[in-house]
Amino acid sequence: MAKVHIAAKDMGIEGETYCDFLERVTGKRSAGDCAVHELVRVVAEFRRLGWTPARRGGKPAPAKGKAALMGKISALLAEANRSDAYAEGIALRMYKRDKLAFCTPKELQSVIAALSKDAKRHGRRA
Repeated sequence: MAKVHIAAKDMGIEGETYCDFLERVTGKRSAGDCAVHELVRVVAEFRRLGWTPARRGGKPAPAKGKAALMGKISALLAEANRSDAYAEGIALRMYKRDKLAFCTPKELQSVIAALSKDAKRHGRRA
């Protein structure tokens, strides 16, 4: 029944239109009155009309804020005894960004990965 309600919301069908749709497909005006096989028919009708369910897997992991990522970069640079220019050089080569402040969080994560690989290569903790 939840899938029927989600599909109706995604398709923008509500109120009397929703009840009319259910009645056309199942002969009933409420999803609560429908049997499982009728709900399956309703979902199949939504799919026939173009509804595609969202992908499964729950919520994506929350992205770290830029401030936290910049702090990690600063820590890795301090551990390596390098200046901010080193990380900015990485960002310039990888993403054509002149400053780290112009990088997206995803790009900053890639800079962190590059600095971590450098730390491992030189025997420092990452």
